[in-house]
Amino acid sequence: MSRFTPNATLQLREPIEWVEILNPIQNKDRSEGKLSILDVLARDRSGRHYNIEMQTARPLDLAERLTYYNCVNYGRQIDAGSPYLDLQPAISICVLDSVMFPQVDPYHLSFRLRSDQLDLILTNDLLFHLLELPKFSPGSDTIGELPPLERWLYFLQHAEDLEANELSESLVEAEYREATEVLTMISRSPDDRRFYESRQKFLRDEQARLLQARKEGREEGLVAGKIQILQQLLGVPECSLAELTQLGEDTLASMLLELQQKMRSRNV
Repeated sequence: MSRFTPNATLQLREPIEWVEILNPIQNKDRSEGKLSILDVLARDRSGRHYNIEMQTARPLDLAERLTYYNCVNYGRQIDAGSPYLDLQPAISICVLDSVMFPQVDPYHLSFRLRSDQLDLILTNDLLFHLLELPKFSPGSDTIGELPPLERWLYFLQHAEDLEANELSESLVEAEYREATEVLTMISRSPDDRRFYESRQKFLRDEQARLLQARKEGREEGLVAGKIQILQQLLGVPECSLAELTQLGEDTLASMLLELQQKMRSRNV
């Protein structure tokens, strides 16, 4: 599975020759707090390093996380005193089962270090590829006719819903057979099945927590806006939005109530 992801995403000329699974399905330390299904390090024959993640939910710090681990993957290639020219590109590939950039349609987004003013690239040594699964729709009903990346994304989208024989009929390459065998192993192992179900529960709880946090944030923003308007009307020093958002819900409610009372008193 992990060897095929960079090949499909980047259409590599050099094959992947080394893979290390950092967070495998069979990991003994099955922390439910980790949102990543799979973390993989890989290296191709030309020396390029890859960090591959498959995320079922979008952590709030995903951009920082991808940047950090790609930089770590880049920096640890050389020791103190080694020439910088020995550094090989570090490439991060994140398959995301949610949308990070709803303002654009493409499901495959790539990022690199470049000028804000001109079409100049500082370096191609740090690359990021984001694949947003909810945006993906196959370009053909005939799965075998799809490009390699689209076939791989189709597999990721439908692996949970289709039987192994259905997948093998649509996707005949050896990489898909290997991936299907892994999924079959999970479904047959009671221990792995329990782990999978507990992770699904955690992810649902995490999604609910994030939605609640966003809801509370919107409500606090509305209260902060009312406070600023009343402060302007009363001619008292106005708090910035940044200052108000640092305050707790109870403090904001008390401030709003006090300002409303002052406004009523002034209008009497």
